[in-house]
Amino acid sequence: MIRYVAFLRGINVAGQKLIKMEKLARIFASMGFHNVRTYIQCGNVIFDHASENSVRLRKKIERTLQDVLGYEITVILRPLAEVKAIVERNPFRKIKADDDVMLCVVFLCAEPPSKPKLPLISATEKLEVFEVRDRAAFIVARRKKSGWFGFPNNFVEKELGVLATTRQVTTVRKIVDFANVNPPETRKKSNSTSP
Repeated sequence: MIRYVAFLRGINVAGQKLIKMEKLARIFASMGFHNVRTYIQCGNVIFDHASENSVRLRKKIERTLQDVLGYEITVILRPLAEVKAIVERNPFRKIKADDDVMLCVVFLCAEPPSKPKLPLISATEKLEVFEVRDRAAFIVARRKKSGWFGFPNNFVEKELGVLATTRQVTTVRKIVDFANVNPPETRKKSNSTSP
């Protein structure tokens, strides 16, 4: 079995595409995935499956979500080992984080059509993409005068030309820790947790 993390793009954001994590876990379990669990409300689903074909699995998930929910959701699917490798490599190790700095991993749906010239900078949103590697972009977001942070996802999608979904690096670390715990195999329709 391979453990996967499915990152869903654009759910439970600004009142759009609302779905409870328990329902999401039931949908994934209905597809024959094992040990299905969710982590927080932004759409992170961990599951086990024997297939090594992540492209086929992603298409199956997207079709099923469309059929059940009635709207399209882009899914970025990664084997847990790939997400863990990002955490262990720690591309942010040289960056000093504080209350005015937010570090983000933007998971890309595909490789960008062309190699970007780095760093990519948005002065208005105070964003800097300093690395693009392994279908992920790594961003430093700095607090704007308004007190808010810029939202990296739109900037990355526009600059790189691919759909993506963003998670703070602290969340990615917590997902890896959560996913590394082996839950007891339970009935497929009732094995969701959402800490």
